[in-house]
Amino acid sequence: MPCSSLPTVNILTAVTLSKLAFRTKKSSYFYLLALTTSDILTQIFIIFIGFILQTAILHRKVPNAFIHMVSVLEFSSNHASIWITVILTMDRYVALCLPLQYRSLSYPERTRRIIISVFLASFVTGIPFYWWSDVWRDPRTPGLLDRVLKWVHCFIIYFIPCTFFFVINSIIILRLRKKSETKRYKLRIEKTTAILIGITTVFAVLWAPRTIVIIIHMYVISVHKDWRVHLAMDIGNMLALLNTTVNFILYCFVSKRFRDVVKEILGIQKPCRTTEGKKSQTDSSDSLKAMEVLQATTI
Repeated sequence: MPCSSLPTVNILTAVTLSKLAFRTKKSSYFYLLALTTSDILTQIFIIFIGFILQTAILHRKVPNAFIHMVSVLEFSSNHASIWITVILTMDRYVALCLPLQYRSLSYPERTRRIIISVFLASFVTGIPFYWWSDVWRDPRTPGLLDRVLKWVHCFIIYFIPCTFFFVINSIIILRLRKKSETKRYKLRIEKTTAILIGITTVFAVLWAPRTIVIIIHMYVISVHKDWRVHLAMDIGNMLALLNTTVNFILYCFVSKRFRDVVKEILGIQKPCRTTEGKKSQTDSSDSLKAMEVLQATTI
């Protein structure tokens, strides 16, 4: 995918999610919008500032302080993207497993405060990475500070989030399967489950190569001494960056409402009113309550 198309896809995603968030007032859409925003920032800092300014435009040595500040911004946006996903997963857990408490715990004002807090915390956790060594330019063996930062990085961006995703998603799937009573209800559960685990699974798969190569670089061999490690680092970074663009495909695949709003934005179809809350009068009251709880948590 060309570099110029990466932010374009996410900008379309952000516009779509912003429309859905302010129409429905659902916390899940606000979290997805924050996730897309952090992905856009990651692309800006890595592609446009990190790559283009250093190689395609400046054609000269960039001050070290500038490079380190860009590193802080890159890590901060990465942390925001990952931990917004963690908060989103927790929000879905409360919505599906604790529906009675969900409405009192999750509402737009509180959601916005949580998102702002996550972005601020992400920036704070990104500051220590001002001293992150550049594996491409520094041929020396990683020192103690380098190894500490790399291990902290691996735990913050991969090991801790993936462990959380695995545990919470497993609990959610087990709880939903126990609650399935009818075929119609089960179909909605399967769709909700797919939405819940889709983003986290893609993240775990695409970030794994980069995490593995970082550990190999620390203890096995330097990027400068083996072209295979250099190639593996390139591929790992590209896959991790790809994670910032695939969510649009996932949203389109699982959500008809998302597809409809995208078509509306692109002028393919006329604006349509959302049909939330409209149920057939022939459904029983118990079925209505169950479906409303699920619909409140699906995209």
